[in-house]
Amino acid sequence: MDDLSPRQQAILAFIRSYSEENGYPPSIREIGKNVGITSTSVVNYNLNVLEQRSYIERQRDISRGIRLAPEAQEAEATQSETAVQIPLVGVIVAGYPVPVPDSDFAAFDEAILVTRDIVRDTKDVYALRVQGDSMIDALINDRDIVIVKRQQEVRNGDMVAAWLREEKETTLKYFFWEERDNRRMVRLQPANPAFEPIIVHPANLEIQGKVVAVVRQVA
Repeated sequence: MDDLSPRQQAILAFIRSYSEENGYPPSIREIGKNVGITSTSVVNYNLNVLEQRSYIERQRDISRGIRLAPEAQEAEATQSETAVQIPLVGVIVAGYPVPVPDSDFAAFDEAILVTRDIVRDTKDVYALRVQGDSMIDALINDRDIVIVKRQQEVRNGDMVAAWLREEKETTLKYFFWEERDNRRMVRLQPANPAFEPIIVHPANLEIQGKVVAVVRQVA
């Protein structure tokens, strides 16, 4: 399924799990709600891609006229042994920090499907969709997905999801310790010369995790 985007893989996995659980396929609106798409036309576009690539079969003249193609059922059974679901818990801004509601990533209603060679251990692992272009020199573009291991201890040069407590803002940057005016500070370094680094006192900083993988958004 390397020819499918993460979103299309998530749609396919939902169609399979919903059909197995309920005995009939999901509706277009149910698919959109599960994978976080509000536009039915966008859901239809991705279903058309899945149909063109022979992963599903559609009967457009009947309600819920979607089912896995026989070849896809076999491929899904094989992939279930080699793939894992990672919760997609929100958006992180790869640019100047912007406010977010809070730092609690416990609740989520969307997931992405990745192979075990990308993430072997899924404990304390979650995904964030990137917004912004401050990390483009690290080959992370707007709408890419970063997979993050929840941990607070990181090293110089690690890419981290950082929470600024006082500002209630979050950002994706490289982490560095450095001395400034005889004080130990943290430099959050972008990977784009158009952006300035963020200098923050460690008491005002919470490391929410280390980036362990990047999933490119191709559609």
